[in-house]
Amino acid sequence: MPKQPLGAQISQMLKERGVDTIFGIPGVHNVELYRGIEQAGITHVLARHEQGAGFMADGYARATGMPGVAYVITGPGLTNILTPLGQAYSDSVPVLAISSCLDEVAARRGQLHQMRDQRMAAETVCAWSEEARSASAAYALIDRAFDQFASARARPCHLQVSIDTLGALADPAPQPSAARPGLPAASHADVYDVVAAVLAAKKPLFVFGGGAVAAADAVPDLLHQTGAASIVTYAARGVVPAEEPLYFGSYLARPDSADIAAQADLVIAVGTTLSEVDLWRPTLGHTAPMIRIDIDPEVFTGMGPEDRAILADAGAFLKAMSIAIPARTDAKPPKWDVAAVARKRAAWRAEVDAERPGIGVVCDALRAVLPDDTMVYSDMTQFAYAAKEIWDMPRPGHWHHPYGFGTLGYALPAAIGGAVARNGQPTLAIAGDYGLQYTIQELGTAVELGLPLPILVWDNGKLGEIEDSMVRSQIAPNAVVARNPDFLALAKAYGAAAVQPDSLETLQQAMLAAFKADGPTVIRVTPAIVG
Repeated sequence: MPKQPLGAQISQMLKERGVDTIFGIPGVHNVELYRGIEQAGITHVLARHEQGAGFMADGYARATGMPGVAYVITGPGLTNILTPLGQAYSDSVPVLAISSCLDEVAARRGQLHQMRDQRMAAETVCAWSEEARSASAAYALIDRAFDQFASARARPCHLQVSIDTLGALADPAPQPSAARPGLPAASHADVYDVVAAVLAAKKPLFVFGGGAVAAADAVPDLLHQTGAASIVTYAARGVVPAEEPLYFGSYLARPDSADIAAQADLVIAVGTTLSEVDLWRPTLGHTAPMIRIDIDPEVFTGMGPEDRAILADAGAFLKAMSIAIPARTDAKPPKWDVAAVARKRAAWRAEVDAERPGIGVVCDALRAVLPDDTMVYSDMTQFAYAAKEIWDMPRPGHWHHPYGFGTLGYALPAAIGGAVARNGQPTLAIAGDYGLQYTIQELGTAVELGLPLPILVWDNGKLGEIEDSMVRSQIAPNAVVARNPDFLALAKAYGAAAVQPDSLETLQQAMLAAFKADGPTVIRVTPAIVG
Protein backbone atom coordinates (compact mmCIF):
# COMPACT_ATOMS: atom_id res chain seq x y z
CA MET A 1 0.00 0.00 0.00
CA PRO A 2 1.18 3.59 -0.61
CA LYS A 3 1.97 6.03 2.12
CA GLN A 4 -1.07 7.45 3.94
CA PRO A 5 -1.56 9.56 7.05
CA LEU A 6 -0.74 7.49 10.11
CA GLY A 7 -4.32 7.68 11.38
CA ALA A 8 -5.49 5.79 8.31
CA GLN A 9 -2.67 3.28 8.59
CA ILE A 10 -3.62 2.50 12.20
CA SER A 11 -7.14 1.47 11.18
CA GLN A 12 -5.73 -0.72 8.42
CA MET A 13 -3.32 -2.30 10.88
CA LEU A 14 -6.14 -3.07 13.33
CA LYS A 15 -8.14 -4.71 10.55
CA GLU A 16 -5.17 -6.93 9.73
CA ARG A 17 -5.03 -7.94 13.42
CA GLY A 18 -8.67 -9.08 13.38
CA VAL A 19 -10.49 -5.94 14.54
CA ASP A 20 -13.83 -5.54 12.76
CA THR A 21 -15.54 -2.97 15.01
CA ILE A 22 -14.39 0.24 16.67
CA PHE A 23 -16.41 2.20 19.21
CA GLY A 24 -15.86 5.89 19.68
CA ILE A 25 -16.61 9.54 19.02
CA PRO A 26 -14.76 11.64 16.42
CA GLY A 27 -13.46 15.11 17.26
CA VAL A 28 -11.16 17.71 15.79
CA HIS A 29 -8.16 16.17 17.54
CA ASN A 30 -8.64 12.56 16.49
CA VAL A 31 -10.25 13.10 13.09
CA GLU A 32 -7.25 11.53 11.33
CA LEU A 33 -8.06 8.21 13.00
CA TYR A 34 -11.34 8.28 11.07
CA ARG A 35 -9.74 8.76 7.66
CA GLY A 36 -9.12 5.06 7.11
CA ILE A 37 -11.93 3.27 8.94
CA GLU A 38 -14.18 2.69 5.92
CA GLN A 39 -11.22 1.93 3.66
CA ALA A 40 -10.13 -0.76 6.10
CA GLY A 41 -13.64 -2.27 6.15
CA ILE A 42 -14.15 -1.66 9.87
CA THR A 43 -17.55 -0.88 11.35
CA HIS A 44 -17.61 2.20 13.57
CA VAL A 45 -20.22 2.48 16.31
CA LEU A 46 -20.94 6.05 17.37
CA ALA A 47 -21.43 6.30 21.12
CA ARG A 48 -23.16 9.24 22.77
CA HIS A 49 -20.44 9.60 25.43
CA GLU A 50 -16.90 8.25 25.69
CA GLN A 51 -17.91 6.33 28.79
CA GLY A 52 -20.45 4.55 26.64
CA ALA A 53 -17.81 3.84 23.99
CA GLY A 54 -15.54 2.27 26.59
CA PHE A 55 -18.28 0.07 28.02
CA MET A 56 -19.30 -0.96 24.49
CA ALA A 57 -15.73 -2.03 23.77
CA ASP A 58 -15.73 -3.95 27.06
CA GLY A 59 -19.02 -5.68 26.24
CA TYR A 60 -17.78 -6.56 22.76
CA ALA A 61 -14.58 -8.06 24.21
CA ARG A 62 -16.45 -10.13 26.79
CA ALA A 63 -18.78 -11.49 24.13
CA THR A 64 -16.06 -12.44 21.65
CA GLY A 65 -12.85 -12.91 23.60
CA MET A 66 -11.27 -10.52 21.11
CA PRO A 67 -9.92 -7.09 22.09
CA GLY A 68 -12.43 -4.25 22.14
CA VAL A 69 -11.12 -1.05 20.56
CA ALA A 70 -12.20 2.55 21.19
CA TYR A 71 -11.15 5.84 19.58
CA VAL A 72 -11.37 8.99 21.74
CA ILE A 73 -10.11 12.54 21.65
CA THR A 74 -7.49 14.34 23.70
CA GLY A 75 -8.29 15.44 27.25
CA PRO A 76 -11.99 15.04 28.13
CA GLY A 77 -12.43 12.17 25.68
CA LEU A 78 -9.76 10.26 27.51
CA THR A 79 -10.92 11.20 31.01
CA ASN A 80 -14.46 10.12 30.11
CA ILE A 81 -13.25 6.65 29.13
CA LEU A 82 -11.13 6.13 32.24
CA THR A 83 -14.03 4.64 34.21
CA PRO A 84 -14.65 1.88 31.62
CA LEU A 85 -10.90 1.25 31.45
CA GLY A 86 -10.86 0.86 35.23
CA GLN A 87 -13.71 -1.63 34.96
CA ALA A 88 -11.88 -3.57 32.25
CA TYR A 89 -8.75 -3.65 34.40
CA SER A 90 -10.54 -5.06 37.45
CA ASP A 91 -12.43 -7.68 35.41
CA SER A 92 -9.55 -8.76 33.13
CA VAL A 93 -11.02 -7.53 29.85
CA PRO A 94 -8.84 -6.79 26.78
CA VAL A 95 -9.64 -3.22 25.72
CA LEU A 96 -7.39 -0.97 23.66
CA ALA A 97 -8.12 2.75 23.86
CA ILE A 98 -6.42 4.91 21.24
CA SER A 99 -6.50 8.65 21.75
CA SER A 100 -4.97 11.72 20.26
CA CYS A 101 -2.78 13.98 22.37
CA LEU A 102 -1.29 17.44 22.09
CA ASP A 103 2.07 17.76 20.36
CA GLU A 104 3.57 19.84 23.15
CA VAL A 105 2.29 20.60 26.64
CA ALA A 106 5.27 21.83 28.66
CA ALA A 107 5.96 25.20 27.05
CA ARG A 108 2.41 26.09 26.02
CA ARG A 109 -0.67 26.53 28.19
CA GLY A 110 -4.32 27.11 27.43
CA GLN A 111 -4.59 24.72 24.49
CA LEU A 112 -7.86 22.99 23.64
CA HIS A 113 -8.33 19.81 25.70
CA GLN A 114 -5.02 20.31 27.50
CA MET A 115 -4.13 18.18 30.51
CA ARG A 116 -1.02 18.32 32.66
CA ASP A 117 -0.23 14.64 32.07
CA GLN A 118 -2.73 12.74 29.96
CA ARG A 119 -0.62 9.62 29.61
CA MET A 120 -0.13 9.26 33.34
CA ALA A 121 -3.86 9.70 33.98
CA ALA A 122 -4.63 6.68 31.83
CA GLU A 123 -1.83 4.64 33.38
CA THR A 124 -3.70 4.62 36.69
CA VAL A 125 -6.35 2.27 35.24
CA CYS A 126 -4.43 0.42 32.49
CA ALA A 127 -1.73 -2.18 32.21
CA TRP A 128 0.21 0.55 30.45
CA SER A 129 -0.30 3.92 28.83
CA GLU A 130 2.26 5.06 26.26
CA GLU A 131 2.74 7.79 23.69
CA ALA A 132 3.86 6.96 20.16
CA ARG A 133 5.94 9.71 18.61
CA SER A 134 6.41 7.99 15.28
CA ALA A 135 4.57 5.56 13.02
CA SER A 136 6.94 2.73 13.88
CA ALA A 137 6.36 3.32 17.59
CA ALA A 138 2.57 3.30 17.13
CA TYR A 139 2.74 0.00 15.25
CA ALA A 140 5.04 -1.56 17.85
CA LEU A 141 2.80 -0.50 20.73
CA ILE A 142 -0.36 -1.83 19.07
CA ASP A 143 1.35 -5.17 18.56
CA ARG A 144 2.57 -5.07 22.16
CA ALA A 145 -1.01 -4.69 23.35
CA PHE A 146 -2.24 -7.58 21.21
CA ASP A 147 0.65 -9.79 22.34
CA GLN A 148 -0.13 -9.06 25.98
CA PHE A 149 -3.83 -9.77 25.47
CA ALA A 150 -2.87 -13.19 24.09
CA SER A 151 -0.22 -14.18 26.60
CA ALA A 152 -1.10 -12.78 30.03
CA ARG A 153 -4.01 -11.78 32.21
CA ALA A 154 -6.02 -9.39 30.05
CA ARG A 155 -5.78 -5.76 31.09
CA PRO A 156 -6.73 -2.64 29.12
CA CYS A 157 -4.02 -0.62 27.37
CA HIS A 158 -3.93 3.01 26.24
CA LEU A 159 -2.00 4.39 23.27
CA GLN A 160 -1.87 8.09 22.53
CA VAL A 161 -0.55 9.64 19.34
CA SER A 162 0.02 13.35 18.84
CA ILE A 163 -2.18 15.23 16.42
CA ASP A 164 0.67 16.08 14.03
CA THR A 165 1.94 12.50 14.06
CA LEU A 166 -1.53 11.15 13.22
CA GLY A 167 -1.70 13.42 10.19
CA ALA A 168 1.82 12.78 8.91
CA LEU A 169 2.35 10.43 5.98
CA ALA A 170 3.51 6.97 7.03
CA ASP A 171 4.38 3.65 5.48
CA PRO A 172 1.96 0.78 6.12
CA ALA A 173 2.30 -1.22 9.31
CA PRO A 174 4.24 -4.47 9.12
CA GLN A 175 2.22 -7.58 8.48
CA PRO A 176 1.01 -9.36 11.62
CA SER A 177 3.13 -12.10 13.11
CA ALA A 178 2.23 -15.62 12.03
CA ALA A 179 1.65 -16.64 15.63
CA ARG A 180 1.22 -14.69 18.83
CA PRO A 181 2.65 -15.86 22.14
CA GLY A 182 0.38 -18.09 24.17
CA LEU A 183 -0.61 -18.25 27.82
CA PRO A 184 1.77 -19.93 30.28
CA ALA A 185 1.43 -23.70 30.46
CA ALA A 186 2.14 -26.06 33.34
CA SER A 187 4.48 -29.01 33.09
CA HIS A 188 3.21 -32.58 32.84
CA ALA A 189 4.67 -33.17 36.29
CA ASP A 190 2.57 -30.36 37.74
CA VAL A 191 -0.59 -31.80 36.20
CA TYR A 192 0.04 -35.31 37.49
CA ASP A 193 1.01 -34.05 40.95
CA VAL A 194 -2.22 -32.10 41.27
CA VAL A 195 -4.27 -35.04 40.00
CA ALA A 196 -2.63 -37.29 42.59
CA ALA A 197 -3.30 -34.80 45.38
CA VAL A 198 -6.97 -34.42 44.45
CA LEU A 199 -7.54 -38.16 44.15
CA ALA A 200 -5.86 -38.73 47.52
CA ALA A 201 -7.90 -36.07 49.33
CA LYS A 202 -10.88 -37.15 51.42
CA LYS A 203 -12.91 -33.94 50.86
CA PRO A 204 -11.45 -31.94 47.97
CA LEU A 205 -13.15 -28.67 47.06
CA PHE A 206 -12.75 -26.89 43.72
CA VAL A 207 -13.26 -23.12 43.67
CA PHE A 208 -13.73 -22.08 40.06
CA GLY A 209 -13.26 -18.50 38.90
CA GLY A 210 -13.70 -16.72 35.60
CA GLY A 211 -10.39 -18.11 34.38
CA ALA A 212 -11.96 -21.58 34.26
CA VAL A 213 -14.68 -20.63 31.76
CA ALA A 214 -12.73 -21.96 28.78
CA ALA A 215 -12.57 -25.45 30.31
CA ALA A 216 -16.24 -25.79 31.22
CA ASP A 217 -16.62 -28.86 28.98
CA ALA A 218 -14.03 -30.73 31.04
CA VAL A 219 -15.36 -29.79 34.48
CA PRO A 220 -18.24 -32.31 34.84
CA ASP A 221 -15.95 -35.24 34.01
CA LEU A 222 -13.30 -33.91 36.34
CA LEU A 223 -15.76 -33.67 39.22
CA HIS A 224 -17.06 -37.19 38.58
CA GLN A 225 -13.52 -38.55 38.31
CA THR A 226 -12.50 -37.06 41.65
CA GLY A 227 -15.69 -37.05 43.75
CA ALA A 228 -14.92 -33.43 44.62
CA ALA A 229 -17.35 -30.70 45.60
CA SER A 230 -17.33 -27.33 43.89
CA ILE A 231 -18.33 -23.72 44.35
CA VAL A 232 -17.93 -20.85 41.88
CA THR A 233 -17.40 -17.11 41.80
CA TYR A 234 -20.02 -14.99 40.09
CA ALA A 235 -17.87 -14.80 36.96
CA ALA A 236 -17.72 -18.60 36.74
CA ARG A 237 -21.45 -19.32 36.76
CA GLY A 238 -22.19 -21.97 34.17
CA VAL A 239 -18.79 -23.65 34.52
CA VAL A 240 -20.41 -26.29 36.74
CA PRO A 241 -23.81 -27.62 35.59
CA ALA A 242 -26.53 -26.74 38.08
CA GLU A 243 -27.58 -30.37 38.41
CA GLU A 244 -24.19 -31.55 39.72
CA PRO A 245 -24.94 -33.16 43.11
CA LEU A 246 -21.89 -31.71 44.88
CA TYR A 247 -22.20 -28.18 43.48
CA PHE A 248 -22.63 -25.44 46.10
CA GLY A 249 -23.57 -22.86 43.48
CA SER A 250 -22.39 -19.25 43.23
CA TYR A 251 -22.93 -18.50 46.91
CA LEU A 252 -19.25 -17.94 47.67
CA ALA A 253 -19.98 -14.50 49.13
CA ARG A 254 -22.35 -15.95 51.74
CA PRO A 255 -20.56 -15.58 55.10
CA ASP A 256 -21.02 -19.21 56.06
CA SER A 257 -19.50 -20.49 52.84
CA ALA A 258 -16.34 -20.14 54.96
CA ASP A 259 -17.63 -23.12 56.93
CA ILE A 260 -17.76 -25.15 53.72
CA ALA A 261 -14.18 -24.22 52.88
CA ALA A 262 -13.14 -25.20 56.41
CA GLN A 263 -14.51 -28.73 55.89
CA ALA A 264 -12.24 -29.41 52.91
CA ASP A 265 -8.91 -31.18 53.35
CA LEU A 266 -7.71 -29.77 50.02
CA VAL A 267 -8.82 -26.63 48.17
CA ILE A 268 -8.08 -26.18 44.47
CA ALA A 269 -8.64 -22.55 43.43
CA VAL A 270 -8.70 -22.32 39.66
CA GLY A 271 -8.60 -19.04 37.74
CA THR A 272 -9.78 -16.85 40.60
CA THR A 273 -8.18 -14.05 42.60
CA LEU A 274 -10.46 -14.74 45.58
CA SER A 275 -10.79 -10.98 45.85
CA GLU A 276 -12.96 -8.91 48.16
CA VAL A 277 -15.77 -8.82 45.62
CA ASP A 278 -15.67 -12.62 45.38
CA LEU A 279 -15.75 -13.30 49.12
CA TRP A 280 -16.77 -10.14 50.99
CA ARG A 281 -14.53 -11.33 53.82
CA PRO A 282 -10.75 -11.37 54.31
CA THR A 283 -10.15 -15.05 53.49
CA LEU A 284 -11.84 -18.06 51.96
CA GLY A 285 -12.01 -19.73 55.38
CA HIS A 286 -10.03 -22.90 54.63
CA THR A 287 -7.48 -24.43 56.95
CA ALA A 288 -6.31 -27.17 54.59
CA PRO A 289 -3.60 -26.78 51.95
CA MET A 290 -4.55 -24.89 48.81
CA ILE A 291 -3.45 -25.38 45.22
CA ARG A 292 -3.80 -22.19 43.16
CA ILE A 293 -3.75 -22.31 39.38
CA ASP A 294 -3.63 -18.92 37.66
CA ILE A 295 -1.94 -16.95 34.89
CA ASP A 296 -1.33 -13.97 37.19
CA PRO A 297 1.54 -14.42 39.68
CA GLU A 298 0.14 -11.61 41.85
CA VAL A 299 -2.57 -13.93 43.18
CA PHE A 300 0.03 -16.18 44.78
CA THR A 301 1.10 -13.55 47.29
CA GLY A 302 0.43 -14.60 50.88
CA MET A 303 0.16 -18.34 50.27
CA GLY A 304 1.04 -20.68 53.13
CA PRO A 305 3.99 -23.07 53.41
CA GLU A 306 1.87 -26.10 52.50
CA ASP A 307 0.17 -24.39 49.57
CA ARG A 308 1.20 -24.80 45.94
CA ALA A 309 1.21 -22.18 43.20
CA ILE A 310 1.06 -23.14 39.55
CA LEU A 311 1.48 -20.41 36.94
CA ALA A 312 -0.62 -21.66 34.06
CA ASP A 313 -3.72 -21.02 32.00
CA ALA A 314 -6.49 -22.35 34.22
CA GLY A 315 -8.64 -23.59 31.35
CA ALA A 316 -5.87 -25.60 29.74
CA PHE A 317 -4.81 -27.00 33.11
CA LEU A 318 -8.30 -28.30 33.89
CA LYS A 319 -8.52 -29.98 30.50
CA ALA A 320 -5.12 -31.57 31.06
CA MET A 321 -6.22 -32.83 34.49
CA SER A 322 -9.29 -34.50 33.04
CA ILE A 323 -7.18 -36.20 30.38
CA ALA A 324 -4.46 -37.20 32.85
CA ILE A 325 -6.92 -39.20 34.94
CA PRO A 326 -7.02 -42.54 33.13
CA ALA A 327 -10.14 -42.99 31.06
CA ARG A 328 -10.60 -46.45 32.57
CA THR A 329 -10.90 -44.98 36.07
CA ASP A 330 -14.41 -45.38 37.36
CA ALA A 331 -16.21 -42.32 38.66
CA LYS A 332 -15.31 -41.73 42.28
CA PRO A 333 -18.13 -41.91 44.80
CA PRO A 334 -19.06 -38.51 46.21
CA LYS A 335 -16.63 -37.46 48.92
CA TRP A 336 -19.15 -35.02 50.39
CA ASP A 337 -22.69 -35.53 51.68
CA VAL A 338 -24.96 -34.98 48.67
CA ALA A 339 -28.03 -34.27 50.80
CA ALA A 340 -26.12 -31.74 52.91
CA VAL A 341 -25.01 -29.88 49.79
CA ALA A 342 -28.60 -29.69 48.56
CA ARG A 343 -29.83 -28.46 51.94
CA LYS A 344 -27.16 -25.77 52.03
CA ARG A 345 -28.07 -24.48 48.59
CA ALA A 346 -31.73 -24.39 49.53
CA ALA A 347 -30.95 -22.48 52.71
CA TRP A 348 -28.89 -19.93 50.81
CA ARG A 349 -31.65 -19.44 48.26
CA ALA A 350 -34.08 -18.81 51.11
CA GLU A 351 -31.72 -16.20 52.55
CA VAL A 352 -31.58 -14.33 49.24
CA ASP A 353 -35.37 -14.40 48.93
CA ALA A 354 -35.71 -13.02 52.44
CA GLU A 355 -33.14 -10.28 51.90
CA ARG A 356 -34.51 -9.08 48.56
CA PRO A 357 -38.18 -10.08 48.41
CA GLY A 358 -39.76 -10.57 45.02
CA ILE A 359 -36.61 -10.59 42.91
CA GLY A 360 -36.20 -14.35 43.04
CA VAL A 361 -39.57 -15.14 41.48
CA VAL A 362 -38.92 -12.64 38.69
CA CYS A 363 -35.56 -14.30 38.05
CA ASP A 364 -37.22 -17.72 37.94
CA ALA A 365 -39.85 -16.49 35.47
CA LEU A 366 -37.24 -15.03 33.14
CA ARG A 367 -34.91 -17.99 33.36
CA ALA A 368 -37.77 -20.27 32.35
CA VAL A 369 -38.23 -18.58 28.97
CA LEU A 370 -34.86 -17.12 27.98
CA PRO A 371 -33.00 -19.02 25.26
CA ASP A 372 -30.00 -20.92 26.62
CA ASP A 373 -27.61 -18.80 24.56
CA THR A 374 -28.86 -15.49 25.96
CA MET A 375 -25.99 -13.25 27.02
CA VAL A 376 -26.81 -10.96 29.94
CA TYR A 377 -25.16 -7.68 30.88
CA SER A 378 -26.17 -6.35 34.28
CA ASP A 379 -25.61 -3.16 36.22
CA MET A 380 -25.02 -2.41 39.88
CA THR A 381 -28.58 -3.02 41.01
CA GLN A 382 -30.31 -5.13 43.66
CA PHE A 383 -31.87 -7.25 40.95
CA ALA A 384 -28.43 -8.30 39.72
CA TYR A 385 -27.06 -8.79 43.22
CA ALA A 386 -29.74 -11.39 43.89
CA ALA A 387 -29.58 -12.92 40.42
CA LYS A 388 -25.84 -13.50 40.60
CA GLU A 389 -26.44 -15.91 43.47
CA ILE A 390 -29.65 -17.69 42.50
CA TRP A 391 -29.66 -17.67 38.69
CA ASP A 392 -27.89 -20.81 37.47
CA MET A 393 -26.51 -20.20 34.00
CA PRO A 394 -26.85 -22.94 31.36
CA ARG A 395 -23.62 -21.77 29.71
CA PRO A 396 -20.45 -20.19 31.10
CA GLY A 397 -19.32 -16.73 30.09
CA HIS A 398 -22.87 -15.55 29.39
CA TRP A 399 -23.49 -13.17 32.30
CA HIS A 400 -21.33 -10.06 32.47
CA HIS A 401 -21.33 -7.61 35.35
CA PRO A 402 -19.08 -4.76 36.57
CA TYR A 403 -17.68 -6.98 39.32
CA GLY A 404 -14.48 -5.40 40.55
CA PHE A 405 -14.61 -1.67 39.89
CA GLY A 406 -18.37 -1.65 40.43
CA THR A 407 -19.36 1.09 38.00
CA LEU A 408 -22.91 2.27 37.57
CA GLY A 409 -24.13 2.67 34.01
CA TYR A 410 -22.37 -0.43 32.68
CA ALA A 411 -25.25 -2.62 31.49
CA LEU A 412 -26.77 -0.71 28.57
CA PRO A 413 -23.63 0.27 26.64
CA ALA A 414 -21.90 -3.03 27.39
CA ALA A 415 -24.95 -4.91 26.12
CA ILE A 416 -24.86 -2.80 22.96
CA GLY A 417 -21.26 -3.88 22.43
CA GLY A 418 -22.23 -7.48 23.07
CA ALA A 419 -25.24 -7.30 20.75
CA VAL A 420 -23.09 -5.83 17.96
CA ALA A 421 -20.62 -8.68 18.40
CA ARG A 422 -23.28 -11.38 18.56
CA ASN A 423 -25.13 -10.29 15.42
CA GLY A 424 -28.72 -11.21 16.28
CA GLN A 425 -28.12 -13.73 19.04
CA PRO A 426 -30.21 -13.00 22.15
CA THR A 427 -28.63 -10.33 24.34
CA LEU A 428 -30.22 -8.76 27.44
CA ALA A 429 -29.42 -5.68 29.52
CA ILE A 430 -30.53 -5.47 33.17
CA ALA A 431 -30.25 -2.14 35.00
CA GLY A 432 -31.69 -0.37 37.99
CA ASP A 433 -33.65 2.84 37.70
CA TYR A 434 -30.77 4.92 39.07
CA GLY A 435 -27.83 3.27 37.29
CA LEU A 436 -29.57 3.32 33.92
CA GLN A 437 -29.55 7.11 33.98
CA TYR A 438 -25.75 7.19 33.96
CA THR A 439 -25.68 6.01 30.33
CA ILE A 440 -29.30 6.12 29.15
CA GLN A 441 -28.25 8.33 26.22
CA GLU A 442 -26.71 5.23 24.62
CA LEU A 443 -30.26 4.11 23.91
CA GLY A 444 -29.90 6.35 20.86
CA THR A 445 -27.04 4.16 19.62
CA ALA A 446 -29.09 0.98 20.10
CA VAL A 447 -31.98 2.52 18.13
CA GLU A 448 -29.61 3.72 15.41
CA LEU A 449 -28.23 0.19 15.01
CA GLY A 450 -31.66 -1.47 15.12
CA LEU A 451 -30.55 -3.87 17.85
CA PRO A 452 -33.22 -6.30 19.13
CA LEU A 453 -32.10 -5.60 22.68
CA PRO A 454 -34.44 -5.95 25.67
CA ILE A 455 -33.48 -3.55 28.47
CA LEU A 456 -35.03 -4.63 31.76
CA VAL A 457 -35.27 -1.72 34.18
CA TRP A 458 -35.79 -2.77 37.81
CA ASP A 459 -37.48 0.37 39.12
CA ASN A 460 -37.92 0.48 42.88
CA GLY A 461 -37.78 4.27 42.84
CA LYS A 462 -34.67 4.60 44.98
CA LEU A 463 -31.13 3.50 45.69
CA GLY A 464 -32.41 0.42 47.47
CA GLU A 465 -29.06 -1.18 48.26
CA ILE A 466 -27.70 2.04 49.77
CA GLU A 467 -30.86 2.52 51.80
CA ASP A 468 -30.51 -0.99 53.20
CA SER A 469 -26.85 -0.34 53.99
CA MET A 470 -27.75 2.84 55.88
CA VAL A 471 -30.39 1.01 57.90
CA ARG A 472 -27.94 -1.77 58.77
CA SER A 473 -25.49 0.91 59.91
CA GLN A 474 -28.19 2.62 61.99
CA ILE A 475 -28.10 5.70 59.76
CA ALA A 476 -31.37 7.39 58.91
CA PRO A 477 -31.78 6.85 55.13
CA ASN A 478 -30.69 10.02 53.38
CA ALA A 479 -30.27 10.98 49.72
CA VAL A 480 -31.49 7.60 48.47
CA VAL A 481 -34.67 8.71 46.67
CA ALA A 482 -34.42 10.58 43.38
CA ARG A 483 -37.06 11.77 40.95
CA ASN A 484 -37.16 9.37 38.03
CA PRO A 485 -38.19 10.23 34.50
CA ASP A 486 -41.03 8.44 32.78
CA PHE A 487 -38.82 5.66 31.43
CA LEU A 488 -41.40 4.48 28.93
CA ALA A 489 -41.92 7.95 27.49
CA LEU A 490 -38.17 8.55 27.41
CA ALA A 491 -37.59 5.29 25.55
CA LYS A 492 -40.22 6.23 22.97
CA ALA A 493 -38.61 9.66 22.57
CA TYR A 494 -35.43 7.89 21.49
CA GLY A 495 -37.41 5.73 19.07
CA ALA A 496 -37.31 2.56 21.15
CA ALA A 497 -40.23 0.37 22.10
CA ALA A 498 -41.42 0.47 25.70
CA VAL A 499 -43.65 -1.70 27.85
CA GLN A 500 -44.53 -2.22 31.50
CA PRO A 501 -45.78 -5.77 32.15
CA ASP A 502 -48.36 -6.23 34.89
CA SER A 503 -47.66 -9.90 35.63
CA LEU A 504 -44.90 -12.46 35.39
CA GLU A 505 -46.62 -14.00 32.39
CA THR A 506 -46.78 -10.72 30.47
CA LEU A 507 -43.15 -10.08 31.45
CA GLN A 508 -42.17 -13.36 29.84
CA GLN A 509 -44.14 -12.47 26.72
CA ALA A 510 -42.60 -8.99 26.55
CA MET A 511 -39.09 -10.40 26.86
CA LEU A 512 -39.55 -12.92 24.05
CA ALA A 513 -41.14 -10.27 21.83
CA ALA A 514 -38.22 -7.92 22.45
CA PHE A 515 -35.76 -10.47 21.08
CA LYS A 516 -37.71 -10.43 17.79
CA ALA A 517 -38.17 -6.66 17.54
CA ASP A 518 -36.41 -4.46 15.01
CA GLY A 519 -34.94 -2.25 17.73
CA PRO A 520 -34.42 -2.05 21.50
CA THR A 521 -37.27 -2.42 23.99
CA VAL A 522 -37.29 -0.87 27.44
CA ILE A 523 -39.15 -3.17 29.85
CA ARG A 524 -39.95 -1.41 33.11
CA VAL A 525 -40.51 -3.76 36.04
CA THR A 526 -41.42 -2.68 39.55
CA PRO A 527 -41.68 -4.75 42.73
CA ALA A 528 -45.46 -4.56 42.34
CA ILE A 529 -45.27 -7.17 39.58
CA VAL A 530 -45.13 -9.90 42.24
CA GLY A 531 -47.91 -8.41 44.35
